[in-house]
This record gives sequence, C-alpha cells and structure tokens, in this order.
Amino acid sequence: MSDNITPYKESELGKKKQVEQMFDTISGNYDNLNRMISLGTDQGWRKKVLKLVVETNPNTILDIATGTGDLAILLSKSNAEKITGLDLSAGMLEVGKQKVKALNLQNRIEMIQGDSENLPFEDNTFDAITVGFGIRNFENLKKGLSEILRVLKPNGIFVILETSVPTKFPFKQGYFFYTQNILPFMGKLFSRDQKAYKYLSDSAKNFPFGEELNNILRQVGFKNVKHQPQTMGIATIYSASKL
Repeated sequence: MSDNITPYKESELGKKKQVEQMFDTISGNYDNLNRMISLGTDQGWRKKVLKLVVETNPNTILDIATGTGDLAILLSKSNAEKITGLDLSAGMLEVGKQKVKALNLQNRIEMIQGDSENLPFEDNTFDAITVGFGIRNFENLKKGLSEILRVLKPNGIFVILETSVPTKFPFKQGYFFYTQNILPFMGKLFSRDQKAYKYLSDSAKNFPFGEELNNILRQVGFKNVKHQPQTMGIATIYSASKL
C-alpha cells in the first residue's frame, strides 16, 4: 500500500512531513503541471464531485488535502455558506489563498493548515467532506478516514476523487508506460523536484482502489459506499455516508 511509499526515501522524516515538504517545493507550478499531466481531464472529474455534493444540499463543506484550492473553489458553486479547505502544505495554501482572494470568495472559503489525521474540529461538524487527489498521501489511511467519519454529520456525504489503475487492455499497459516514463520526465522538465513526481506516480500505482478501497471505508464505519471509475479507470470517484 502507498502508506509505505514516501517522496524522499533517503529522508529520516516520516511520510507526513515529507509530503508537506514536497508540496511546499512544487506549489508554485503545481497547477499548470497538473493540468498538463492530466490533459485537463481532472477538471471534469471535479465537476462530477461537485454534482454529488450539491445533490445533498450541504451548508458546511470541508475539503481535505485542498492543495491550491481548486476543488474548494469549485464547491463554492453549491449553496453552502461555509467551505473550509485544509492542507498540510503552507506553500500550497498560499497559492490557494491568492486564488480565493482573486475570486472574492474570502467570506465563504477559509484555507487553513492542518493534519487530516488529527482534524481540528468538533464531532459532527460538516454536512459534506471531500478529498481530491490527496487520500493516498495520508500517512495512516484508516486513521485519516476515521477522523473524517468523526467530523462528518450523520447523513452527511463523503466524496473521494483519487487516481486508480486501469484493468483492461490496452489502457492498463498505456497507463503504466505513461506513469513510469512520461510523468517523471515531465516532472524533471518542468519542476525543481523530480522525486516529487516519481512519488506521485508510485503512490498512485500502489494505492488501493475500487472494491479494495470500498472495503476499507466500510471497515472504518462508512455506509452506502459506492465507486465510479472515470476515463477508462485512471481515476475513481467514491461516495459514502455516515448514519
């Protein structure tokens, strides 16, 4: 599992601190490179997350691993009065805060630094919680999911958007070629931190997906767990609720 995969293998820091350091380093060009790597398909996936959330008509939303705030900003299209974006990386949050300010959304979106495995909120605080491309960066997946369950309100919705691995020919073979060769090369070409993009590739390939992640969500205590593969299986949207 990607719990054991870290950005900097030679570092004595734990995964959590390494992930924070990595995203601080790449925060300046993360958005542009991310769009290029995904060929823009990530934006369509996020819109599907928005649709699932909007259907529950939440008043309060928490976006964990918010990064530069793309999903939190998109979620402002809902009727929610308050959206909180939480991330480990101060560098990513600073970029996100600038984007929120440019869109004049400061009254609705708050960006805060925090740990997904020790959330600074009371039990049953949020109507909806989302994680976009961040769940595989948790140091302890079950602990992070348990914290999410704790702060989610009863009948609230939890939505994950995460990379996954295609299982059908030829998409599986194409995926592995892309992640093993093209993605690290692009990271080297456009980023100061080639190891960061190697980690993003390795963690994606090794993270549980589909029914395996569904079962982990059920073990933690989530109900009504479902998943929807996207774009030939290179990403998956998961939804769950709390009774």
